Amino acid sequence: SSLVARAFVSQLAGKVPFIHVGNQVVSELGPIVQFVKAKGHSLSDGLDEVQKAEMKAYMELVNNMLLTAELYLQWCDEATVGEITHARYGSPYPWPLNHILAYQKQWEVKRKMKAIGWGNKTLDQVLEDVDQCCQALSQRLGTQPYFFNKQPTELDALVFGHLYTILTTQLTNDELCEKVKNYSNLLAFCRRIEQHYFEDRGKGSSSIRSS
Repeated sequence: SSLVARAFVSQLAGKVPFIHVGNQVVSELGPIVQFVKAKGHSLSDGLDEVQKAEMKAYMELVNNMLLTAELYLQWCDEATVGEITHARYGSPYPWPLNHILAYQKQWEVKRKMKAIGWGNKTLDQVLEDVDQCCQALSQRLGTQPYFFNKQPTELDALVFGHLYTILTTQLTNDELCEKVKNYSNLLAFCRRIEQHYFEDRGKGSSSIRSS
C-alpha cells in the first residue's frame, strides 16, 4: 500500500523520519511502524517469530553503532564540528540563537557519549565499530535484495536511512563513507532502494558514488 511505502521511504530523513497522513504528522521510525501497524499494515508481516527477533537484534545493532557513530562524527570530531556541523545546525536560526543552539546540542551529544562509554573513544575506534557493524550487516544481507526474503522490512528502512546518510553527507573527510563502500552488497542495496522508492532519482543516476 502507499501508506507502507511512505513509511518506508520516510526513513531517508535519518534520525527523525516522518510521514504526513491527512493532518497528522508521525515522526521517528518506531512510532511510524506502530502507526502503520494500527492501520492494518506491517512491513514484517511475512516473518516468523524467530525472524522478527533477529530483525529487532539487527535494528538494535544499527542504532547502537551507526547512529552513535554518526553523532560522534558530527559533534565530537572537532574538525567536523568547526567546519560543518555548527554552521549546518544553526543555519535556520538568527544570530546569536544559531550559536547557542549549536553549542547546546554539542553539549547534549557529548554528555550522551560519556554516559554510554563513548566519551574517550578515538576516531579510529569509532570507525572500527562502524566497520564491524557493516560487516555484520553485509553478511546477513548476502546476495539477497533485502535482509529478509524478497520484500523490505523495518530493518531495511533503518539500514538504508543510515547508510544513505553516511554515503551522501559531506564531512571533513571520507573515512566513515569509505567504511561503508568497502561492502559492495550494501552499496548495491542502497542504490536498489533509492532507485525503486524514489521515482525521480530512479530515472537518472544514483546520488551514491562508489568512489
